[in-house]
Amino acid sequence: MSADGSPWPATIELGEARRGATRRLVAGARERGAIANVLDLERVDALEADITLSAWLDGAEIKGRWEAEIEQICSVSLDPFTTLLAGDFIVRVVPPGSPNAPAVEQELVIDPDAEDPPDELVGETIDLGGYVVEHLALELDPFPRKPGAEFEVPEAPVAPSPFDVLGRLKNS
Repeated sequence: MSADGSPWPATIELGEARRGATRRLVAGARERGAIANVLDLERVDALEADITLSAWLDGAEIKGRWEAEIEQICSVSLDPFTTLLAGDFIVRVVPPGSPNAPAVEQELVIDPDAEDPPDELVGETIDLGGYVVEHLALELDPFPRKPGAEFEVPEAPVAPSPFDVLGRLKNS
């Protein structure tokens, strides 16, 4: 894990991103271990992403496509199993103090159909690895099930009926 707490510190400067750039990110063993730890996974066997960056207003637009192979624990059988995940994302970022940064309001109104507002950067660096890990986390099933695992409701114990007790007394 990096000094700033990022499990996968793959960064680019905002100025370079605004000029247009592409990046192929491949997480190494150390990064995959840190990502598994942060996301509470057994293992991350592979994590790769293709990122395209371009200018957007006074910031940058990040388009990404990622693929991962992870090992999770089944919430039904408690057996480990492997899952392949993939996803696409688009994120827009603006520099600190940008007039295009989202206004902080007292009441938060969320429109699920609207585009996400841009992220306001803390400095002039974009953490590409952080965005990939964030979108991987969003795809994780909080209650993963191994294929074929079925939960069987245990039968509740039946309390003996008073008539059962009387029947046993009569038969004695």
